[in-house]
Amino acid sequence: MNNMELNILHLYPDLLNLYGDKGNLAALEKRASWRGISVNVTECTRDNPKLDLTDTDIVFLGGGPDKAEEMVCGFLKEHYATFLSFIENNGVLLATCGGFSMLGKEFPVADGFAEGLGLLDITTTATESRFIGNVMLESNLTGQPIVGFENHTGKTLIGKYQSLGAVVNGYGNTGDGDGEGLIYKNVIATHLHGPLLPKNPELCDEILDRALKKKYPDFAGLAPLDDTIENLANAHIVNAYGKK
Repeated sequence: MNNMELNILHLYPDLLNLYGDKGNLAALEKRASWRGISVNVTECTRDNPKLDLTDTDIVFLGGGPDKAEEMVCGFLKEHYATFLSFIENNGVLLATCGGFSMLGKEFPVADGFAEGLGLLDITTTATESRFIGNVMLESNLTGQPIVGFENHTGKTLIGKYQSLGAVVNGYGNTGDGDGEGLIYKNVIATHLHGPLLPKNPELCDEILDRALKKKYPDFAGLAPLDDTIENLANAHIVNAYGKK
């Protein structure tokens, strides 16, 4: 199938810009372009707040300072019904770091709690200490471990949802190391940042594959790439930081 393209919406990169999130967009663009797939990235910002999900294939929501996350939640609540419809109709959404907590009912901030977007039935409760460190997960989505860095306050209780992966090393959603992140339909949410996707090419391809299969029902799957360098980088992180 020729002339395929994907439209990605990056939500408020002017406010949620602490953790190298543009690296996630770069990974999606590059791994798509290597296969001849065009990618169009639109940014929703304070200066350009127009938000239209009609032709959007992937939404990306990153993390930022407490006040910035509160502001973004305030902006996006106006589009609650639109986002809920996008999620329930299998739109692909990647949320990293604070973006994960923002999808839920509430999340802790310096002066108490902020109201989340309420798109998922999850809650993040306060903790006295932060969960900081390198993380390694075993996930059903990928053959290779998922690696990244976490730096978050609070325990994210995901209830009925499936976790992104089992924690081999790190704190995860609640600090007890049981599970990290969340999968719901085509929503993939995780505390991991740094950025996430350049370190995890198989997870990047999983996101592209989900979006392409949603948009093109006859899509047979992504062509393989020579990921020698990417896999060596992932393995180096696993060997250096991923083991207990």
